[in-house]
Amino acid sequence: MNLLQNEKYIEDIRSVAAASLPWERLSNSSFLITGAGGMIGSFLIDVLMYRNQKYGMNCKILAFGRSVHKAEVRFRDYWEQKTFEFTAHDINLPLGNEKYRTVDYILHAASNTHPVAYATDPIGTVTTNVIGTNNLLDFACRHKTKKFVFASTVEVYGENQGDTDYFKEDYCGYINCNTLRAGYPESKRCGEALCQAYRKQRELDVVIPRLARTYGPTMLSSDTKAISQFLKKGAAGENIILKSEGTQLYSYTYVADAVSGILYTLFYGKAGEAYNVADTASDIMLKDLAGIIAEVSGTKVVFELPDAVEAAGYSKATKALMDGEKIRKLGWKPGNDIKRGLCRTLEIFKADKKVGRGETK
Repeated sequence: MNLLQNEKYIEDIRSVAAASLPWERLSNSSFLITGAGGMIGSFLIDVLMYRNQKYGMNCKILAFGRSVHKAEVRFRDYWEQKTFEFTAHDINLPLGNEKYRTVDYILHAASNTHPVAYATDPIGTVTTNVIGTNNLLDFACRHKTKKFVFASTVEVYGENQGDTDYFKEDYCGYINCNTLRAGYPESKRCGEALCQAYRKQRELDVVIPRLARTYGPTMLSSDTKAISQFLKKGAAGENIILKSEGTQLYSYTYVADAVSGILYTLFYGKAGEAYNVADTASDIMLKDLAGIIAEVSGTKVVFELPDAVEAAGYSKATKALMDGEKIRKLGWKPGNDIKRGLCRTLEIFKADKKVGRGETK
């Protein structure tokens, strides 16, 4: 599926690209994006390339990922353009590429982000968020980066201790660090701490958008998060499989809104600050989320026990709602509540018989 041939997806890109932001700061600049083929990175690349094509922004996109072949498929519309360059690189390895004198902006969005990946590649999960982040931060300092954006997650808050309804940016809940599943949230916490260390010791301007559970048409076909599985089943006209009672209450964000939130933190975020990218209109119980997808798809919700690998990667948090007041003060407003975002995703998926084809990691 070529997303850039889907009108609804193009509408999402246009919407973010038309946001009232100081885009002129990106004119004639360079922007490095890790995790370029992932859900967040690929959408941001589409937005920036749209700005280049329609507004003459002339921002050079330096896309980092692991697979040249997958990148060639996903970014075939840009592959020969002068403002796009893809580099195959595992960021757990040092970045010795010195051909760029400066890299003006960096978004670090490379990470394992779903349960099966946490369970089957726990070492890679931790090292990407710690060693990889350190490599990128050092690279940023050597290349005179103006701003470094570290894409973090709601999972850094851990489990709600019953002392709050919504997580503010200074909340710190419980994580049992002596478990396999702890590798993701603990390494993301460590990544944030590294950002603070580089800000203090090497005076790097770092900002940290913390994303709610993100979904949308750029999700990978390999994504095993519950919402991703529900959407793929719904798009295929199959019953939605719920592998729990579904009483987990979470914040979600449509990918277009997540990327616009990242851009607001890039342009307006204060150095060293974290910002929750979340909105109460997308807070929902898992069973209700499954119900919406089943209703829109004309299918049913059925219950099934998870296998051992899936269960090992599941979050233990049963209530994880994010307070988005701080980012709203920057001017950010989401364009999609949970039902609209789910419907848009399903419509885009259904435009192609093979859900997820052409997406990369």
